[in-house]
Amino acid sequence: MKYLLTFFLLLASLPAQNKTENVKTFSLKNGMQIIVLEDHSIPNVAMYLFYKVGSRNEYPGITGISHFFEHMMFNGAKKYGPKQFDVTMEANGGANNAYTSNDVTVYSNWFPRSALELIFDLEADRIAHLNFDDKMIESERGVILSERSTSLENSNEAFLIQEVLAAAFNAHPYNWPVIGWESDIKNWTKQDLQNYFKTYYAPNNCVVVITGDVSLDEVKKLSKKYFEPIPKGNTPRKVHTVEPEQLGEKRLLVKKEVSTPHVIAVYHTPEASSPDYYALSLLSSILSSGNTSRLYSRLVDENQLATEVWTDYGQYFDPFVFMIYSICNENVTTEQIEEAIYDEINKIATEGISENELQKVKNQKLMEFYHTMETINGKANQIGTYQLFFGDYKKLYDAPADYQRVTIDDIKNVAKKYFQKSNRTVGILKAEGEVK
Repeated sequence: MKYLLTFFLLLASLPAQNKTENVKTFSLKNGMQIIVLEDHSIPNVAMYLFYKVGSRNEYPGITGISHFFEHMMFNGAKKYGPKQFDVTMEANGGANNAYTSNDVTVYSNWFPRSALELIFDLEADRIAHLNFDDKMIESERGVILSERSTSLENSNEAFLIQEVLAAAFNAHPYNWPVIGWESDIKNWTKQDLQNYFKTYYAPNNCVVVITGDVSLDEVKKLSKKYFEPIPKGNTPRKVHTVEPEQLGEKRLLVKKEVSTPHVIAVYHTPEASSPDYYALSLLSSILSSGNTSRLYSRLVDENQLATEVWTDYGQYFDPFVFMIYSICNENVTTEQIEEAIYDEINKIATEGISENELQKVKNQKLMEFYHTMETINGKANQIGTYQLFFGDYKKLYDAPADYQRVTIDDIKNVAKKYFQKSNRTVGILKAEGEVK
């Protein structure tokens, strides 16, 4: 009962501006969509540009090219030369970042409202006139090759996940890592880059979200001045490949120098827009969020089978996987880890969970939502994420109620439906001397 009371107290405390009717949207003649949320609590602005392009839009031969543009977009255009994007923004009190995922590439800017027109100018320049200088291309190619090598050498998790996803997906482009395969990175041509940029960085493939100390009228005026003159591009070809149903467990053993073995089990699960999304998201928290979660209690706290365990079920355009990752404690076998994991999942599928257990993770989700929506940066990112992954930014404001509607039976049903042995791919990472 106390968890239910906490939920409604938190819901009632959400700031007034966090309402769907306060979000305004319009489109430019070139197809670019602009979403605006005014928030005058501080004299700052957040601008997020969501390009609907990620590694799922690639194909063998050009893998990693989406991530490459995350780097290249900071390397100069017609008006603002190499590295001047960062220099100009910082000189005007702003900061920026970017990220590439399987599905999207996102550029984020935070700045005082006095720099608003400047940021429009900076973004328009690199969208319309990105510089494809040969020396800059080769320099960034080297940076990315180094980044790929270092990440795989320094992260056993990244290495094992790469191998498991390559086994779990036979057909869908989620098969390869966002950073791409080394041989492809080495062999992109300048023409490959220009064609890809023209296709996926066209304004009609971009959603811009602006939150903070702005007015809708001034955003419209600046959007028409700086963004609308950029020519519309051809509509990118849709990704139509559907991963075939997995008909049996897949297992792989990978050799790498590790002190104790690592285990990952992944299950094919649906995309973010699925009706099962919220139940699976809560199930992930039930399994591994906090010291009292099912897998942490069983593997780490009570039996000391593992030094670490985590789960992940994220937001994707197409069906992806639910991950369960664990690192063995000393003198513990991977078989012991697997047995404990599958036993806990089977308990949920057959016996369910308690009402208090369910309400606790619902409160966790609401608190995460609340903290994210406290900042203009969090609002911009979440509005854009829901627009692209859930089909409508308005669904963001339904999220607390959508989580609250999930029942114990919903949790049991998704555990039964997706956590089948035939739907599972298991990866084991062991030191070479331990492999038999």
